[in-house]
Amino acid sequence: MQRFQGKTAIVTGGAGGIGEAICRRLASEGALVRILDTAKAAGDALAAEIGGTAHDVDLTDPQAIHAFVDQIAGDGIDILCNNAGLMRRGPLMELTPADWRLSFAVNIDALFHMCQAVVPVMQRQGGGAIVNTASQWGLHPAPDHLAYNTTKAAVVAFTKNLARDYAPDKIRVNGIAPGEVRTPMLESNLARSGRSIEDLNRLVPYGRIGEAAEIAALVAFLASDEAGYLCGSVVEITGAQAVA
Repeated sequence: MQRFQGKTAIVTGGAGGIGEAICRRLASEGALVRILDTAKAAGDALAAEIGGTAHDVDLTDPQAIHAFVDQIAGDGIDILCNNAGLMRRGPLMELTPADWRLSFAVNIDALFHMCQAVVPVMQRQGGGAIVNTASQWGLHPAPDHLAYNTTKAAVVAFTKNLARDYAPDKIRVNGIAPGEVRTPMLESNLARSGRSIEDLNRLVPYGRIGEAAEIAALVAFLASDEAGYLCGSVVEITGAQAVA
């Protein structure tokens, strides 16, 4: 399939894990992918491989976001995947104010600033698609992840509100809510905790955790014209797991 031939996509957090899989999938279907990630070497290597461009943009800096979008807006922006995120673990009394502020800055404030910069471009073009990465835990909170769960719940609300406001401009806004997904970050966390992939697989009714390529396939569908009437949806992709 070449659903994105001639289209341009921005993917935040695109140099590794789910973001990398999204970049690869969109590029494989013809998109020019602009990879936003502070992991510059990884971003440059991926861009060279898939024929995209890599950009080191600090998503906690609104001015940097707007400057980047202004720089590339002339080439058009058809797809925006707000995928970048971070996790600060801990219940209320273990979280620091810095943990709380950074969680919001990356997981939700960056979406606000990216969309505020990109939506006018899409309006001028006559439409576009935005896909936001929330989390299963934004819908069904896991214990001891207060900051992460709260910010991902905010992503869900942000997605539904943005969709309602800009559907008349033919800007489709949807979200995904993944469960556990095999990524290098997850595997390194498991190594520290002493748990294994098999331990996580046993918690999933489908029998295994997700793969990054499966998440990317859902993102590609939501960004494509095949999902032309999907707007304001947040799709869980969890293997029927209620919560980890």
